[in-house]
Amino acid sequence: MGKGLTKYVRVALSAAGSAILLFSCGETDSGKPSAAEEAMMTEYSENLSIINSQNGSRSYHFVTPLLEGYTLAREPYREFRKGIKITTYQDDSLSSVDAVLTANYAIYYEKRELWEAKGNVVVEKSDGKTLYTQQLFWNARTGKIYSNVDSKIVQNNGRDVFIGEGFESDEEFKEWRFRRMKGRMEVEMKQGTDSVASDSASEPPTPSGARVQPAQPARSAASGASAQPTSSERPAQPGSAARPEIPMYAIEASGEPAGSARPQSQN
Repeated sequence: MGKGLTKYVRVALSAAGSAILLFSCGETDSGKPSAAEEAMMTEYSENLSIINSQNGSRSYHFVTPLLEGYTLAREPYREFRKGIKITTYQDDSLSSVDAVLTANYAIYYEKRELWEAKGNVVVEKSDGKTLYTQQLFWNARTGKIYSNVDSKIVQNNGRDVFIGEGFESDEEFKEWRFRRMKGRMEVEMKQGTDSVASDSASEPPTPSGARVQPAQPARSAASGASAQPTSSERPAQPGSAARPEIPMYAIEASGEPAGSARPQSQN
């Protein structure tokens, strides 16, 4: 896509009359541009959109908010500081998408026919594979794409996840490998898994044994018949006879005597 893209960028810009600046700079006595001329921007365009759909070649759609070209530099390049989106198609029509690449930044070196994309680089293929990385190179001469940083590949509709360092692949993204594999995950997709997990998490854990209810103090044998306790049920006043001791076998887990009335506080 290197030479072809460069050619069609120029053609599209000229035909569309976009905001592009082309400078014709003279050469020095040695026949080479001066240092000031090498650093001069020679191409500029905003909101550029190019569609290439020639018979017999793969179609693509190239979109960028900003293009800046430096064609007089020692190594001519075009810079896309606000990101790019490239959509390639499976044939010379625009009906079947093959891959979509997006990145926050890109630069193209014309002589080497080398692309470099950086910042949240994502490549989505029509067969379900998706590549995530922070840096990606594409050599149009060799037809290879590669990365020197950590990358992640997701395929089989998200069921297989591969993570590694140093990614290499053909430009069709069919034969790929990591220079150093860091991990692989197989995700089992189940319908309603999230809802079940959230519901179960809201329930407190149930103890293995039956919950023991604390013993309630008995008011009297006829508590339902009389609202006022009798004189025999009232607690002893200070100075009266000592309260009889309660056997230990009558103490339940609550720490209170079972079947006995709780003494009331004095007024």
